[in-house]
Amino acid sequence: MRATLSVVAGLLGLASALPAGDVADSSVLEKRATPTVWMCGDSTMAKGGGGSGTEGWGQYLQYSFDTSKAKVDNRAIGGRSARSYTREGRFDTVAGLVQSGDWVIMEFGHNDGGSLSTTDNGRTDCFGDGTQTCQTTYNGVAETVLTFPAYLKNAATKMSAKGAKVIISAATPNNVWESGSFSWSADRFYYYCWLAVQQLGGPSKGFYFVPHGEYAAQAMKNLGATTINANYPNDHTHTAPYLADVMHKAFVLGLECGTSALAKLAKNTTASLTSTYLGACIDNYNSTVHALLR
Repeated sequence: MRATLSVVAGLLGLASALPAGDVADSSVLEKRATPTVWMCGDSTMAKGGGGSGTEGWGQYLQYSFDTSKAKVDNRAIGGRSARSYTREGRFDTVAGLVQSGDWVIMEFGHNDGGSLSTTDNGRTDCFGDGTQTCQTTYNGVAETVLTFPAYLKNAATKMSAKGAKVIISAATPNNVWESGSFSWSADRFYYYCWLAVQQLGGPSKGFYFVPHGEYAAQAMKNLGATTINANYPNDHTHTAPYLADVMHKAFVLGLECGTSALAKLAKNTTASLTSTYLGACIDNYNSTVHALLR
């Protein structure tokens, strides 16, 4: 199950590290008594999921934290990409609310693909892993479109400037049993999430990567085709409540298997999670993000 990020990076062309930009000295910012965990994402994370009996995994994250230690504020909204979440000012709204000591989880990718060469749906990012830009017109307004990692890095830098730590999480998979046999591999957005964290400076600067998609795929493999197929009621992306909770637990396992301090605030222990269908820790991604290129 280990992701072959070196292969993905080779196919895309590894970008050189870019400056992380200024980050805040959290020691001079007033900390919130109880940190808030802010969630930014799409329908796979959002309240109500994709509708019609589905739910987003973000609705369950609150149950992994004692409210005396951390509270969860889910700002995910259906149909959004990193680009549209930015254009609509949603990252700016969260940045205006965060305080020192808070955490921000960003998870996008389901709506970020596509092409700008024909019609613009307002969500597709400019292809690339660096500073590439594309020119488009959306809803009659000229727009300079950035790459997926550029949007994430811009938002993460704003959160960091307020004293928050940021987790950039790889998106949940589509149904891994859809073809009749288990199938999952890291896609370019998975790589882009890791790359954004690497370019921001990684854990030493308060930026973390969680391979949520890989942990979710591992859990779905262990649960088997019958259970998983029954919990994608409408399509291969949006989960029924049971599977949304599985996705939530897979994310928490990703936290526990890493080194972010947010894991210490969770109720769950690593052993209590790895002894279930969630499976074992896949790799210690957050000890040093640079070690992923191997």
